Amino acid sequence: MTRTLLALLVAAAAGCTAHEREGLQAVSRPDVSRMARSAQTQVRTSYETLTRKIEKRSTTAMELANAYGEFGKLLMAADEREAAKPCLVNAQTLAPGDVRWPYYLGHLHRKNGDLANAVTSFERALQLKPEDVATLVWLGNLHLDEGQPAQAKLNFERALSLQPGSRSALFGLGRVALAEQQYARAIEHLEAVLRQDPQAAAVHYPLAMAYRATGDTKQAAIHLRLREDRQVLPADPLIVELEALLESPQTYESRGIQALDHKDWPGAAALFRHGLELAPDHAALRHRLGTALYMMGDVAGAQDQFERVVRTSPGYHLAQYSLAVLFQTQGRHAEAIEHLSAALKIKPNYTDARLRLANGLRHVGRAEDALPQYDQVLVETPDNSEARFNRAIAFVQLHRYRDARRALSDAMKTYPDQPFFAHGLARLLASAPDDTVRDGGQALALVQTLLGKEQRTLDLGETFAMALAASGRFDEAASVQRDLLKGAANSSLHAVVARLAHNLERYERREPCLTPWTDGELP
Repeated sequence: MTRTLLALLVAAAAGCTAHEREGLQAVSRPDVSRMARSAQTQVRTSYETLTRKIEKRSTTAMELANAYGEFGKLLMAADEREAAKPCLVNAQTLAPGDVRWPYYLGHLHRKNGDLANAVTSFERALQLKPEDVATLVWLGNLHLDEGQPAQAKLNFERALSLQPGSRSALFGLGRVALAEQQYARAIEHLEAVLRQDPQAAAVHYPLAMAYRATGDTKQAAIHLRLREDRQVLPADPLIVELEALLESPQTYESRGIQALDHKDWPGAAALFRHGLELAPDHAALRHRLGTALYMMGDVAGAQDQFERVVRTSPGYHLAQYSLAVLFQTQGRHAEAIEHLSAALKIKPNYTDARLRLANGLRHVGRAEDALPQYDQVLVETPDNSEARFNRAIAFVQLHRYRDARRALSDAMKTYPDQPFFAHGLARLLASAPDDTVRDGGQALALVQTLLGKEQRTLDLGETFAMALAASGRFDEAASVQRDLLKGAANSSLHAVVARLAHNLERYERREPCLTPWTDGELP
């Protein structure tokens, strides 16, 4: 049901001068039937408050402005932007000196894609509060979106002078430098953001573009793999207030996600629980609660939440996936396969689920079934290095050593910056049961190159011993193996000790290792 307040504006004449009433727009209450009950109550109460203020002859312009503004904020928090707009416009008309109303209007226009009006509103807010860093950053972002990097630069520099070290201002300056093809400067600013906040995932894509433009393809590839669709936002108290305003599951979910992003696991869990009090069957909230609990180390609690979502909302693919991931960490691969298959039935292009399904199939001895899953992953994401490596491991499990060698050799050429392909190939060449594949000399050359570049690990040391043995240098292989065995024993790595001891016995008998990876070693 929609009711307008246009007629009621006349009744407010006694409380406002004719000049103050001039230009007020009609306001209506949107349909709230699809909102949570708590949110419906909030909207109705705020609407009734506004109605009373309009009807009351003694209401001052400032009081009426606040009533319009608060109702507009509530509607904006509920994502009812069209209904919120006239409320905020009226608040601005009645209280032109209050920075809140042009600021919120700027965000409303920005979310609607109306960049020109967003700029106008933020500029008005800046006139009222010239040293507000958040407004300066938002203006800079808008000017960048409009293709005006020079104007954006002025806003970001001003923000940085007011708040030295501002990540959002530095990020903006990095994007400006990228737009102006000042790539070294872009790298300088963007790397500064990452030094302050290594979790600022939004930085990686523009940083990758800057490195690529300078010819540093290695760094470009690293940052492209780390990219995420996020933003580097300024500290914004007015928006924080807005986001916390509506008493709804969506509000608690949004705030909980922000807490997750800041690694505040207990805070996120508390917010998700509040949301579930309002909507106990909300699948996304319960799934996110499970995620927060898992990050807190409460694996049993996380599993309980994921299983409840799967029972009540079996079509929620994220819960199917999360439960499968949890089972895989427990070695329960058969159960994981069941849930990953369910997730893929719901969302066939869910690449992460397909990759985990392929890995799970290998772990239950179904490497042949895993191969087409890896192939599909590589169709969907051709640069997926994990899928390429594990596909080669599937060939090893199937005793298709030549195919495994070819896959690893090709991948090593394609991904020269990812040493695990060279390491995998070295181990295969050092210990393949197939005499036509085993090549101790080539394996040794690969390992020696890796030892010169990479940190020396137990796995790499074991491969080194394998390569020495495959080259007929059994005494040296045994010596390296004894050192590894001693280190593993000192670290109480009992399963590793048994494996190392077994291979040491082979070297002492002057026999090469013929098992590239034991079942316990398989990735």
